[in-house]
Amino acid sequence: MTFVSDLEPKELWLHFDKILTIPRGSKNEKAMADYVLEVADKHGLKSKQDAASNIVVSKPGTAGNESKPTTILQSHLDMVNEKNTDVEHDFTKDPIKPRQEQGYLYATGTTLGSDNGIGVAAALSIMASNSIEHGPMEFLFTVDEETGLTGASNLGSDMLQGKQLINMDTEEEGSLYVGCAGGAGLNLKLPLNYISTPADSKALGIKLQGLRGGHSGVDIHLQRGNAVKLLARALNAAYKNSKFHLTGLTGGNMHNAIPREAFATVIVSSAEKDAFTQSLHDQIKALQAEFKPAEPDMNLAISDENSPHKIFDEATTQKVLNLLNALPHGVISMSYDIPDLVETSSNLATVKIDNGEMVIHVSNRSSVDSAMAGIQERVTSIGLISGAKVEEVEGYPGWKPDLDSHVLKISKEVHQDVLGKEPAIKAVHAGLECGIIGEKYPGMDMVSLGPQIEFPHSPDERIRIESVEDFYKLLTGILQRLAKDD
Repeated sequence: MTFVSDLEPKELWLHFDKILTIPRGSKNEKAMADYVLEVADKHGLKSKQDAASNIVVSKPGTAGNESKPTTILQSHLDMVNEKNTDVEHDFTKDPIKPRQEQGYLYATGTTLGSDNGIGVAAALSIMASNSIEHGPMEFLFTVDEETGLTGASNLGSDMLQGKQLINMDTEEEGSLYVGCAGGAGLNLKLPLNYISTPADSKALGIKLQGLRGGHSGVDIHLQRGNAVKLLARALNAAYKNSKFHLTGLTGGNMHNAIPREAFATVIVSSAEKDAFTQSLHDQIKALQAEFKPAEPDMNLAISDENSPHKIFDEATTQKVLNLLNALPHGVISMSYDIPDLVETSSNLATVKIDNGEMVIHVSNRSSVDSAMAGIQERVTSIGLISGAKVEEVEGYPGWKPDLDSHVLKISKEVHQDVLGKEPAIKAVHAGLECGIIGEKYPGMDMVSLGPQIEFPHSPDERIRIESVEDFYKLLTGILQRLAKDD
């Protein structure tokens, strides 16, 4: 155990400290699920799992509240595994190393996993509690949320009995969330044509690093740089001054994270090497000035590499750079109805080379169905013009706000009474499992809340420690008020 166990409220942080030691990257949640089942069994609570490995734990209401409506607390077991390149960390076995700084809890060079580990810890502490008043409870722990909400998408139709749900996966103190964007994605597969590497040429490895990245929904409005887009832009500009051939260009790790790093290998003639290097440095210098407020640590490294036997031909090199430059990234439109809410966005998320093709994944979000169709069609058109095959990735529904929600009414009252201020009522430009759960269980009355979590899905992730105590007071206060509600 670490110092985390001594933070307040201890009953929550004790579980989170344990969670820091458990591997739980998306699709690798078994150990985390085992811990949930262990806690349930220890306290004599019934549990069940569906075919997708989602877990529901049931707990009777406290004395006098056994017949009240069932409330569902929902969180997801997985986390995004991101680390800085210079950090040695194996997410399949190494514990997350926490550190505390100026009232925030961080990890050391990796994601912290407070998204959604704090929600899981809160659920576990309420499962284990004998002192919190509540009606009948169902604790829903979903899997594989971060790679497409697939756990919720495959949630069994007979897993839940309750009709009111509190999701614990939003990240802004002082706010209650009542809606979210839907999402969809596209894979663009561009065929790559190769030629033999010419004599008297040099191979150069290029790394663009130091960008901040972040969640492609929550942080998209911050106008941070996309490492793939910026490297492609710089290379495209440099190509006009010094011709070269690409042998590879990759970047990004997750569909829902803004790429922080991008890598390329180029072949230039010996005579062009110095001119190309200078031109690329000049381009990156201009980008560093352009993005300095958002990306103060952006840096470029160029190194000599061994020449490969095959390289992209000239037409393929140009197609790759033109396609990456043409694809959109960032905010597409803002909501007309909710102030400061991003309505539609696009994230050029990952680029890799697989079986002779460059595979580009673009992740799109929108709270308006027609706008989602529009950005999907736009990306498709760009891909087809470039000669890429385009495959649509199954999306997920949004969650339409219901401002007449009973759970919302109770939550607002408790927020005012317990925390002394009215909450902001918001929707989030990110995918929450509420949209899927609401589609699977029609009539579900839902609200989402959480503590202050900043820069999720990146090694800068941090959680404001005091906000966790407020979050827990609010959560338990809502449960108590719902138990007394007639």
